[in-house]
Amino acid sequence: MTIDITLNSTPATIADGSTLRELIAAHLGRELDERGQAANGAKLGLAAAVNGAVVPRSAWSTRELAAGNTVELVTAAQGG
Repeated sequence: MTIDITLNSTPATIADGSTLRELIAAHLGRELDERGQAANGAKLGLAAAVNGAVVPRSAWSTRELAAGNTVELVTAAQGG
């Protein structure tokens, strides 16, 4: 079964029961560990919010997504 969400202002369909960590891993095309860190140890430079509330990286693996959720992924950028 699947559910519909919005990811970065774009409609998306994901598997029912997906966690935020699973969504981010699929979006980035990278494996993430249970703490939300890249499995290869690389920095992600990424923040995630669900329905406007920032979700700490430590909660990505337990934050189950539901139909209608709006997920925003923000990548850190350097500049000045």
